[in-house]
Amino acid sequence: MSNQTMVSEIILVGFPGLPNAFHGLVSTIMFFAYMISLTANSTVIGLVSFNEHLHQPMYLIIANLAASDLLFDTVTLPKSIARYWFGASTIPLKMCIFQMFLVHYFGSLDSYLLMLMAADRYVAICYPLRYNSIITNKVATISCGICWMIFATSTNVAVAILASQIPLCGANKLNSLFCGHTAYSLLACTDISSSKRAVLVCALVVLLLPLGLILLSYIKIIVTILLTRSESLHKEFYTCVTHLLVIALYYTPRIFVYIMNNIPSVMIKSDMSTLLLFLYSYVPHMANPIIYFLRNKEIKQTLRRILNRSKFRVKHPLF
Repeated sequence: MSNQTMVSEIILVGFPGLPNAFHGLVSTIMFFAYMISLTANSTVIGLVSFNEHLHQPMYLIIANLAASDLLFDTVTLPKSIARYWFGASTIPLKMCIFQMFLVHYFGSLDSYLLMLMAADRYVAICYPLRYNSIITNKVATISCGICWMIFATSTNVAVAILASQIPLCGANKLNSLFCGHTAYSLLACTDISSSKRAVLVCALVVLLLPLGLILLSYIKIIVTILLTRSESLHKEFYTCVTHLLVIALYYTPRIFVYIMNNIPSVMIKSDMSTLLLFLYSYVPHMANPIIYFLRNKEIKQTLRRILNRSKFRVKHPLF
């Protein structure tokens, strides 16, 4: 216990083994990734918030997903950028645990919000005549609130508490861009197998339970479309393709990494692990808004209308 109290701060290594010559390039990429995420997700939130015709359940869920992605990036990327620009690589131990909670919180929140999007599409296609009475703005808002305040909080409080009880005996270099449980647990100086199993169970619940419900929803959706020769349902399914792209970006790399990290015979090098972490954490946050803009007709038309209105005001300031 005396050795444990010696560790008062954590050093975020970032990309292990990265030559100094590439620090500027990597930090610039991270900076632009943050700027793209900030701009794109803020645009989605603004469009949904200030345009009444987008005050519909599906768009409310999309806005919540954009807010979650933006907050995740804000919690992690500025510190990672500062590590390379200003050499600010240390973080107090308690702040590391708090960042860990937020990282897993927003990651879990995305999973639950994607589940809500699948539920919305399920009702829209399988029960189209009852959609407006079942899925209302009030239902969507309350459901999102439950995801924010209950679902995402419950499991990740447990993860943070378990992490705070991991004994550290001097080693404080974290081979990661931010504080996450997988990298943090490697600093333990005693056997924490039971803690790892508990966190793995939490991760599986957060990932596989929503994913299972999403897959069941889309199986039912596909069956309904095949059995019903309706042109309108085929158009509705087009909106599902956007959702499926977002789902694939979120779940596929995470499940792969979790499986690899829990197979004893497989060892992912720390630099490759950090690269995968960067890709599956930030690429979807940049890609999701762009996917919505390109494939969602109403969001695209709203954005185009606002841009045209802005151009008109620039050309005709008196109007």
